[in-house]
Amino acid sequence: MTDSNYSESRDYRSSALRAIRIEREAIEALEGRIDGEFTKACDIIMACKGRVVVTGMGKSGHIGNKIAATLASTGTPSFFVHPGEASHGDMGMITSQDVVIAISNSGSTSEVITILPLIKRMGVPLISMTGNPVSVLAKEALANLDVSVAIEACPLGLAPTSSTTATLVMGDALAVALLEARGFSAEDFAFSHPGGSLGRRLLLRVSDIMHAGEQIPRVLEDTTLSGALLEITRKGLGMTTIVNAKGELKGIFTDGDLRRTLDKSADVHKTLICDVMTRHGKTIQADHLAAEALNIMEEMKINALPVTDDSGNLVGAINMHDLLRAGVI
Repeated sequence: MTDSNYSESRDYRSSALRAIRIEREAIEALEGRIDGEFTKACDIIMACKGRVVVTGMGKSGHIGNKIAATLASTGTPSFFVHPGEASHGDMGMITSQDVVIAISNSGSTSEVITILPLIKRMGVPLISMTGNPVSVLAKEALANLDVSVAIEACPLGLAPTSSTTATLVMGDALAVALLEARGFSAEDFAFSHPGGSLGRRLLLRVSDIMHAGEQIPRVLEDTTLSGALLEITRKGLGMTTIVNAKGELKGIFTDGDLRRTLDKSADVHKTLICDVMTRHGKTIQADHLAAEALNIMEEMKINALPVTDDSGNLVGAINMHDLLRAGVI
């Protein structure tokens, strides 16, 4: 049989589309289950003084790991405990201040059921996610989130597919509901993701990346244009600031200003920088977000900004390359 005949004998696309349709229907069925039990589960977690401990065996455990990670990154301290390991010492990770979310499609997974008496004895509130609302696990829980599915996407009805998808989506729904109830902000999210691009955009301040001290390109008002050009070349930021004797910012001169000045045939050795500089240009303060500096530059179509303090004194300079190197762009 040739490769083409081999492919023609199997309708991969139909199988894939059937799996997607079945899983989509499983997700749609969840809408009717965002009910009093879901609200109770949210209330239990909101009242928790400790952490949310998620547990589950096999594929439910993999989904539980993701749910715990999503909760933790959206304002609900959470971690995953393997139920088998919990029976051999890891129960010590759970305290009476915590809440347990136990996941089992059948609701009778032996490893999970084994630790139920211990959870009950500690007085830890239990939330279950099961595909069987009359199972042992569901009955023992203070709130049961129904994640049952009509059929698995697996044609054999064996591999967890629709059921794990439904559980994952229910976990996301729980995390989002709690996020909004807590008033969790984008900046809060960034603190949980300091290494990501969002973290850099929301946590990095101008003061963290600006050029300061001797690195700041600056000249006095009575400096000649040629002297200002030397300063631009020395400092390599594509601009120089202009200050008075008190260090107060009076203007800025950029590569763009230079082109406009040369178009007027100005004598670079006789022209004073104060006569050709841009006055009252945009500035930013050191404690502002670096992302705010980026927004100003993009809006004004400029490549650099002077940094000033509350009194208008020059304290730094920042350009687009600094933002690029810092990962803000």
